[in-house]
Amino acid sequence: MSLSDIQCCVIIPTYNNRNTLRRVIDGVLQQTTGQEIIVVNDGSTDDTASILAAYGARIRVLDNVVNKGKGFSLRKAFAEAIRLGFENAISIDSDGQHLPSDIPLFIAAAKANPGALLMGSRNMEQEGVPGKSSFGNKFSNFWFKFETGLTLPDTQTGFRLYPLGPLKKISLFTTKFETEIEVIVKMAWRDVPIIPINIQVIYDKNERVTHFRPFRDFTRISILNTWLVTLTLVYYLPRRLFQYIKKKGLWKIIREEAVKPGESNASKARSIGFGFFMGIVPIWGFQLMVGIPLSILFRMNKVLFLTAAHISIPPCIPFIIYASYKFGGLFYRGGVQLTSFENLTLESIHVNIVQYFLGGTLLAMAAGTVGFLVSFLLFSWLRPKQ
Repeated sequence: MSLSDIQCCVIIPTYNNRNTLRRVIDGVLQQTTGQEIIVVNDGSTDDTASILAAYGARIRVLDNVVNKGKGFSLRKAFAEAIRLGFENAISIDSDGQHLPSDIPLFIAAAKANPGALLMGSRNMEQEGVPGKSSFGNKFSNFWFKFETGLTLPDTQTGFRLYPLGPLKKISLFTTKFETEIEVIVKMAWRDVPIIPINIQVIYDKNERVTHFRPFRDFTRISILNTWLVTLTLVYYLPRRLFQYIKKKGLWKIIREEAVKPGESNASKARSIGFGFFMGIVPIWGFQLMVGIPLSILFRMNKVLFLTAAHISIPPCIPFIIYASYKFGGLFYRGGVQLTSFENLTLESIHVNIVQYFLGGTLLAMAAGTVGFLVSFLLFSWLRPKQ
């Protein structure tokens, strides 16, 4: 079994990794027939250029005159791989943490799952894994799930097999480490299957050189995730919901979601309590936009949540606003103390907006808590086995 079986090349982006570069390339050469290796020298200032020159025609070398970033180098290599007619590309880091001997695992998985994106899954709990790497991976996994609805054990791995077909249609804008997040999210949005592959990992403090800058790169990743979350809320989440409804049928989904025989009473009550909270909390116009993704993320009963959230139907809104303002007056003595519903006007609300938001938030919490407790007691009576 070889790379030619799946029309695949290997991409090695590198920047000042002289300690481990030879070992990585030599390991990859053992798994290839040569000419399938594309190394991108990202403006290295050590002796990387002479190391690569020693391999001659056995590898293809692409040079960035100055350091452009890992994402830029990957995009450059993708374009070269597509130009050469490859259908897949395996990326592997040059810092020595990945073992080229795992490449056959990707080949076998690619043959069994053509067109899939394969993600090398590292054991981030093993001894020697840097704390910042483990935290960063959990952080990335959380936002990837929010943005795509998919769960992956390792979204920051650099050892991957990319199907190049979808990349021809995807526009990538980032150029640093965050590119590896951008590309998998956009592939997921295009319904490319994503499959984790268990791989080995080595963190040698004496040899490994990392160019990840925690503050700067986490900031860039956070900005990217902010943009991706916005796109998710505005377009991709409604699109996923519409496709799911169209495929399964609205009434069948409602019936199955509402009943869910195996769901616990506490879970159903939690969904109702959260629905009351989101229906009352004073973020008018954004309640469902915020509540629906959160209910999906935390695996709540969507039908029960939406039903409870409709406590804020138009006829009830004036009473909720009055109750919120009145409730806030109990805790915010500097505000307006209302004596009747007729005293509630836009002018009175404007006098102290803090009172309204404080009261609305506290009222939402109280309603959510009461809704949970009452629902739980009712479900416990009606469904004692759950």
